[in-house]
Order: sequence, then structure tokens, then C-alpha cells
Amino acid sequence: MIDPSRSQNHPANRILVVDDSPDNVLLVKTILEEEGYDIAQADSGYAALAQIEELPPDLVLLDIMMPGMDGYEVTRRIRNNDRLPFIPILLITAHDQPSVVEGLDLGADDFIRKPVELDELLARVRSLLRLKHSVDERDEIARQREDFVSRLTHDLRTPLVAADRMLTLLQQGALGEITPEMDEAFATMVRSNQNLLSMVNTLLEVYRYEADRKNLNFSEVDLRQLIQELIEELAPMAEEKDCQLKVSYGDAPDGKRKTSGLVYGDRLELRRLLTNLVGNSIKFTDRGSVEIRLSQEPPPADVADPADPGTVKIEVEDTGTGISEEEQALLFERFRPGKHKRSGSGLGLHLCKRIAQAHQGTISVNSELGKGSLFTLRLNAWRD
Repeated sequence: MIDPSRSQNHPANRILVVDDSPDNVLLVKTILEEEGYDIAQADSGYAALAQIEELPPDLVLLDIMMPGMDGYEVTRRIRNNDRLPFIPILLITAHDQPSVVEGLDLGADDFIRKPVELDELLARVRSLLRLKHSVDERDEIARQREDFVSRLTHDLRTPLVAADRMLTLLQQGALGEITPEMDEAFATMVRSNQNLLSMVNTLLEVYRYEADRKNLNFSEVDLRQLIQELIEELAPMAEEKDCQLKVSYGDAPDGKRKTSGLVYGDRLELRRLLTNLVGNSIKFTDRGSVEIRLSQEPPPADVADPADPGTVKIEVEDTGTGISEEEQALLFERFRPGKHKRSGSGLGLHLCKRIAQAHQGTISVNSELGKGSLFTLRLNAWRD
């Protein structure tokens, strides 16, 4: 059986050799080119990183000891670059050099010692290229699965919207008189269909973010106005739960504003985020209140820019059922519904996290079972 990693026509056969010694590069290059690999070379860590950014190789053979930037730092930078695909790293070290444990901890995949033996080098290269192929295939399957779910979700939305409109018309008596029993049945069907439509819409938004297909329209957003709109929209839901909705803007007793509430963001997405947070708090609060607090924090002391307006903080605190420490650790992960019987699909809070990240913001939770929850959202304040 032919090893695909040895074929010149295989797409994963470009290897970058990084070493400041021309003799070492020539030796390794000669060995690998005889096996049909396409070899690129760099004589420093800086040159290697530039090549990797421009055209990521399928494998990096990296000398540890180099002037300017050693192999450890090159490894660290490769692994910290989220824009790069997975690239196996084979460290090359002399027998008298220190342990390669640091390089492996930083993300290298294997190492080989100088002087390099031909059979050992080829075996390790083939092994790491097989690893590369396996990871690429796994990532491609994941991308295809996510694309399928995205298309399926989009296609599901159309009949659900149509069904919602038709059910509403039937409930309004468009096809004849509605008896009380029929009205109750239609109401149940409308609720179920709307819940399913909401889930499909949320799932579609999640996959748009994760596939980098979400287009955001940034502008000045007045959070005071946005919060007031939410209070009016969610008030009926709170009244049904006998839950008091409160809001605090942190203004001075004389009415002077301490917080402008202005941020730079996508108003529709920020509304979606806050609706999810406040709606969840109402959902899990059977008695008591849900309070929304808006305040502004100054920039950290080490920020040199005097024009930096700091951070706008939005807190949503409830007196509901609370969340265990175990659940808090996974709360913002997708498809991680809580253990409470009212928990949904586990997508809403994950979407909140993605929206916050898209605005260079953060979202966190502090909660205790039986004592309610506090969700905190921080966004960069508007800079004139």
C-alpha cells in the first residue's frame, strides 16, 4: 500500500525547514526532496513566521536554538495564532541542548535529535503528516456538518413562518366560527409553533456567528433607550409571573446622569442579547424581582489614553432559582441546557456570549442555588 504522504500529488506535502545553519538545512532538504516533498526554508524565526502567515505549510521542522527568536517562541506564536490551520511542529534539537519539554508544552507535536538519522526523520515526518491529514479531514467533516445544519435551519424557518401565520388566521376565525375548545387547541398549537420557530431562529444565528457569516451594522447605541424598550416589551411576561421589573441607571439624586449609556455596536444584536438575559431571568423567577442596572466604569489605571471613556456595565439580577457552580462552568457553551425543568435548548446564553465577543465585550454570571443570579455584561463605552 502506498503511503499518501509520500506522493508528490498529495495536497499535504509542503514542509517548512527552519534552521540558521545552511548545512543542516541542506541535509534535511536533500533527504525530504528525494521522498517527493515540497520543501521551503527559513533561516530565522521571524522569516519562518512570515512565510507561515503568507502560505501555511503542512509541517514545520523547527530548530530550537536560533539567534533572535528561538524555536520555543516560534512554536508559541504559531499556536497562539487563531487564523492558522493546524500545523504539526517537529522540533530539532542537539543532544547537548536542554530538555524539549518546554517546546512540547507550548504545542510542538514531536522532536528529533541531531545528528538526524534518515529513517527516523522520514518516519516522524510521515507520522506527523498523517496526523495533519486526520485533523484536516475532521475539520472538513465539522464544517460540512455545520453548513448542513445552517441550511437545514434556514429551510425549516420558511414553513414554520407560514404555519404560524395560518394558525393565527384560523385562531381569528378566518375559516369559520371557533368554539372554545378549538380556540384552546389553536392557542396551544400557536405557542408550540412559535417556540419551535424561536429555537430555529436562535440556531440559525448561532451558526451565522460560528461560520463568520454574520454581518453587523455598528453605530452609536443608546442603552438607556434600549433597556426602556425591553421593559415595556417584557412587562406582560413579568406580570404573568408576578415578578417585579426594576431598572436603575445610577443617576445622581439631582437627576444628573452619571452614565451616558452610549456604546458602539449593532443595536439589533444588543437588543437580542439583553432580551435573552432579561427574559431568562423572568423565566426562572417565580417570585420577587428582576433588576437591570446600568453603570459606567473608568478605564484601568494603566491605560495611557486620557480620552478612553471606559466601560459600560449592564447587570441583570434576579431573585430566582439560581444556578449551581457545576452548571455555571458550562452555562455559555452551546447545547448545554441546565438541569432545571424549564431549561431550553442551551443556545440562548451561548448566542449572548457570541454577541458580546463580537462587540469586544464580556459576559459573566455569579449565582447561588436558591438565591438568584447576577449576569454582568461589559461593553466599551462610546468614544466621541
